[in-house]
Amino acid sequence: MREAAFAKQNKDKWLRFESVLRNNIQVPPDELSALYVEVTDHLSFAQTFYPKSNTLRYLNGLSVLAHQKIYKTKRESRKRFITFFTQEFPLFFSQYHKQLLIAFVTFAIFTIVGAYSAATDGDFVRLILGDGYVNMTLENIEDGDPMRVYKEMNELNMSLGITINNIRVALMAFAFGLFLSLGTLFILMRNAIMLGSFQYFFYDQGLFWESARTIWIHGTIEISVIIIAGCAGLVLGNSILFPGTYSRVQSFVRGAKDGVKILISTIPFFIIAGFLEGFVTRHTEMPDWLAIIIIGGSLALILFYYVFYPLHLKRKLKQKLAESNKNQIL
Repeated sequence: MREAAFAKQNKDKWLRFESVLRNNIQVPPDELSALYVEVTDHLSFAQTFYPKSNTLRYLNGLSVLAHQKIYKTKRESRKRFITFFTQEFPLFFSQYHKQLLIAFVTFAIFTIVGAYSAATDGDFVRLILGDGYVNMTLENIEDGDPMRVYKEMNELNMSLGITINNIRVALMAFAFGLFLSLGTLFILMRNAIMLGSFQYFFYDQGLFWESARTIWIHGTIEISVIIIAGCAGLVLGNSILFPGTYSRVQSFVRGAKDGVKILISTIPFFIIAGFLEGFVTRHTEMPDWLAIIIIGGSLALILFYYVFYPLHLKRKLKQKLAESNKNQIL
């Protein structure tokens, strides 16, 4: 690649990075580190192909400036735990909305597949959920308490057990991303088919609303966060498939770190889901309006934190960059 083409291709990115550094625009330290890695990659490329060039001198100066900035801002704050969840992670996650959409669409499609398969094959539900669970649920329905399964365990034990199991599923969805993202898609597919067949089973028994108002009290967050864990797995898998300007090893390390960050963000939500399933879902006597408020509030929380709030922070950052560039020109 000619030097002029190389500079033209990456100029906007370099200028954006320089603007962040020189104008002290607040960005998460880890995001700054990621930008620094990319600039140093370009610096290495320039050292090999454009020695003694103006491009090399510019990138070398930018790299030094970035190094100073990173080690100045990398000091940990007492409030780092809070700022990770309120500022750093949401802004960071905004770059992975495409992977989140793929995970969601995959889950939605195979939930429909699961429901359709249960509707067209009488044995499919037993194949997926197991004879023991189906027979137990049918007995509960005959006894007039179809949701009794949520009342049989002690609240605390059930809450802890469900939380641990959900975290295990999330870890699998992430780790299976090592199989070039196909493993993650398989985990999403399996859980989605299970959900679809499960929900159709209650519909077939004439208990669709009774089951939905009960199950989705905890399921709204539980299923949403499994999808988000699937997003983390796709980030990991895609880092192997599509390294971009990084070496494949650098891309993999970056993808693994980013995926772990996404997983860490889900832990509080899994705890909330476990609490709801252990302590709240069992109260099937609660009025419909209260169940709807809990379900709607859970969905709003997920959408706000993983979709709308990251987009809001991203827009604010773009505005700051635009203003700083404008002031620099003036």
